[in-house]
Amino acid sequence: MQPLVSIADLRVAFNGVPVLRGVDIALQKGEALGLVGESGSGKSVTWLAALGLLPRQAKVAGSVLLDGRQILGAPAAELDQVRGGRIAMIFQDPASALNPVLTIRRQLSEALALHRDLSGETVKAEARRLLDLVGIPDAARRLSAYPHEFSGGQVQRIMIAMALAGNPDLLIADEPTTALDATIQAQILELLSSIRREMGMAMVLISHDLGVVAENCDRVAVMYAGRIVEQAPSHQLFADPVHPYAQGLIGALPPLDGPRRRLTAIPGTVPDPAHMPAGCAFAPRCALAEEPCGLAAPTLVPIANERSVACVRAEASRRALLRIAAE
Repeated sequence: MQPLVSIADLRVAFNGVPVLRGVDIALQKGEALGLVGESGSGKSVTWLAALGLLPRQAKVAGSVLLDGRQILGAPAAELDQVRGGRIAMIFQDPASALNPVLTIRRQLSEALALHRDLSGETVKAEARRLLDLVGIPDAARRLSAYPHEFSGGQVQRIMIAMALAGNPDLLIADEPTTALDATIQAQILELLSSIRREMGMAMVLISHDLGVVAENCDRVAVMYAGRIVEQAPSHQLFADPVHPYAQGLIGALPPLDGPRRRLTAIPGTVPDPAHMPAGCAFAPRCALAEEPCGLAAPTLVPIANERSVACVRAEASRRALLRIAAE
């Protein structure tokens, strides 16, 4: 089956400094993909680059296919139809994405007119329907309000409504629950899940919260220092992480049941892109690092169905299995 979105060898550099170093992601229609990793890993940059939203000084290379059609470097007119139409994105800070001097009706109507060619009473009715859909009470009256008249959770709901205005095939949610309290976080995530099921759209959930990803995603990609280091179905990754970095992330989670144990924090920090270590970028922080780890950056290799890992140990295991099969 042809993927909805296929990203291959995506590379991004700012002022000559690589920040993405060959990202490969394939996303099927209706699938929910979680993208996890520490700040600075390249999660948001991946999708900003794919949608042509990075500043001009960014050097972007690779391939981004939408239904088999190349959109990386596509003309502005074509990208305008893709962004908000086929692919919508909810940004990390929803308040800054809304214009403070325009009413919610005006901003929703603009998106509806652009992507669905609605006008007049039809656009007003659809704007009200979208606010009802995302759970804004008294939607007809609140359409005339300005962004500052809404709470943080309500602003996030309005951003979801704007993202849905174009009936997208893919929704990219970049830290959609940042700065929201736990109750509102749960409501927003339940809203995203229910809308995804009803509309049959795919979703990319970018988050630091592994619990959120575990509950809401079919598959997870772990990013570190501008690369994907492990991809696996969600239940497999959280039950048995293979890459040492994925093991460290999950080992830092407190258990909900069983005996209490000391959390295993990952020492050090994500390396500076301008001073990337030779070989595996995670090797300086890895307790399992060996001499081969410092020689060359490992590539993402399949280790099972729908599962791949970028680790020297995984590559060695795979070569051993191939030798056994050949004998």
